Amino acid sequence: MSELLDRYQRSLIGVFGTPPLVLSHGEGCYVWDTDGNRYLDLVGGIAVNALGHGHPALVSALSKQAAEAIHISNLFTSVPQIELAERLLQIADAPQGSGVFLANSGAEAIEAAVKLSRRTGRQEIIAADGAFHGRTTGALALTSKAAYREPFEPLMPGVSHVPYGDVDALRAAVTTETAAVVLEPVQGEAGVVDPGPAYLTAAREITSATGTLLIIDEIQTGIGRTGEWFAFQASGIRPDAVTVAKGLGGGVPIGGLITFGPEVSGLLTAGQHGTTFGGNPLATAGALAVLDTIVQEGLLAHATEAGHHLADAIAALEHPVLEPVRGRGLLRAIPLRRPVASALAAAAREAGFIVNPVAPQAIRLAPPLVVTTDQLDDFVSALPDLLDSVKDPS
Repeated sequence: MSELLDRYQRSLIGVFGTPPLVLSHGEGCYVWDTDGNRYLDLVGGIAVNALGHGHPALVSALSKQAAEAIHISNLFTSVPQIELAERLLQIADAPQGSGVFLANSGAEAIEAAVKLSRRTGRQEIIAADGAFHGRTTGALALTSKAAYREPFEPLMPGVSHVPYGDVDALRAAVTTETAAVVLEPVQGEAGVVDPGPAYLTAAREITSATGTLLIIDEIQTGIGRTGEWFAFQASGIRPDAVTVAKGLGGGVPIGGLITFGPEVSGLLTAGQHGTTFGGNPLATAGALAVLDTIVQEGLLAHATEAGHHLADAIAALEHPVLEPVRGRGLLRAIPLRRPVASALAAAAREAGFIVNPVAPQAIRLAPPLVVTTDQLDDFVSALPDLLDSVKDPS
C-alpha cells in the first residue's frame, strides 16, 4: 500500500493531503484495503453509500442501464430521468407545478439554487454560521468556514451569515431585500449540530412574511439519512426549494434541485441553466434503485431505530470522555470532552473501524442505511478501549 500512496502523491494535486488507506473493494458495510485488511465503514463515503457497497439492487440497475445507454446529453431525455424527477417530487410532497433540475453533485445543486434566488430580482442571500454548502465559488460564498473561503476571496457579494439556530438573529436579518435564506436542517460538517425542527418552522414563517425563498440544503441529510426522506419534513413545513445529492445515487454522482410550486419553478426558464452530464440515464437509473430499495427494505424506520440504538448504547458506556450523542437517524456525532478526535479516528482505523473526526472534539458517523445494530454494537464495544488508548495532542 505504501508504494501506491507514493504514486498518489506524485500524480494527484494535493488538495486532500495523503489518504491513510488505499481501498480495493467493499461488500455491505465493510471495505478492504489493498493489503487485505477489513474495516467496518461507519462513514459511508460521507453519507453517500446509502445502500453500502455492492448492493445487488444498485449493481443490477447500473449494469442493465450501462448496457443500454450511459449518456445521451440533455438535448434529449430518458425514461429514468423522467421517472426519477417524478419520484423526487413524490417523496418531497411537492405540490402540482413543482419541478426538478438534475445535476452531478451537491455543489452543482447549490449553484442552481443561487441562480434561482437571483431570478427573484433580489441580491441578498442569508446563510448560517457553521454552514457547509460546497466548494465551488457560489457555494463557497454560502459556506462559513474562513479557511475554505479566504484563499479565494472576493467571493460572490451579497451573502451574510447569522448564528445557526438563533431565531431572533434570523428574524432581524431577513428583510424584503432578501432573495433567499439557505439552511441545513442539521449541520453535518459543523459537527452534526441539530437546532431542532422548530428552527425551520420559524424560518418558514420569517421568510414567508418577507417574500423570501426558503432553500433547504438536504445534500447530507436527505434520502433517509435522518429517518425521513428529507429532514425538513420533521418540521412540517413546505420550503421553496431543496437541494439533494450524496445518498441519492448510492455512490453514483448525482445532485438535484427540487422547486416547490409553479411560481418558484417558473423562475428558471429555458436557456438560463444547464448541465451536460446531469440527469444522465446511468445516474438516474441508479438513484431509482436506491429509492426503491429504501422502501422495500424499510430503511427509513431502520435509520431511526438504529440511530436511537447507537445513541443509547454509547450513553450506556458512561465513559468520562464521552458527551451525549448528537444528531438524527444515522447522521450522528459522538462529542468528546478532550480534543482527541483525530487520534481516536486513527486508533479506530487500526482496530478495523472507519469514522470521521469532523471536529477536534467530535467524531461523525454516517454509516450505510443498511448497517445492522450488531455492527454498530461492535464499534460501541471497542470504543472504551480506543478512548483509553489516545492522548491529547501535544
